[in-house]
Amino acid sequence: MISINVFSEEKAWSKRLKNKDIFFKKICKAFPKKYKFLNKKVTLTILLSNNQNIKKLNKVFRKKNKSTDILSFPLNKKIKITKNTYLGDIIISYNYLNKPRSQNLKSFKENVTKLFIHGFLHLLGFDHKKNKDYSKMLKEENLLFKSVQSKIN
Repeated sequence: MISINVFSEEKAWSKRLKNKDIFFKKICKAFPKKYKFLNKKVTLTILLSNNQNIKKLNKVFRKKNKSTDILSFPLNKKIKITKNTYLGDIIISYNYLNKPRSQNLKSFKENVTKLFIHGFLHLLGFDHKKNKDYSKMLKEENLLFKSVQSKIN
């Protein structure tokens, strides 16, 4: 079972996601069986942020002085899921997701979901530095998104 701690430091998130905890829990419940971690307690933290704060984190931890859509900080490089596992932290920028501002709520939620899945896979050790790794990660992202797509409306 996946347990998610959701924190928000950007008020604008509440305009688009009324109940953030339930939204992310719904996504995880719709994951395929291999990502549900049945009979285990897997925990992660999500920080819903903005461009200004994510830029600071990106500069400190990745030496890149620019904002980005998402940052993932796995607790360990090699993930071994045990009875009690903390995966790490995901930070998502509202400003990146709310473009264009005219996008409807359904599109916004789909974009949040895709980005969350991307970050989740990073916490599990997926990466996209090499082309073959990118293809593998993209395939997994699409598989996960298809499994949750109908549940996020």
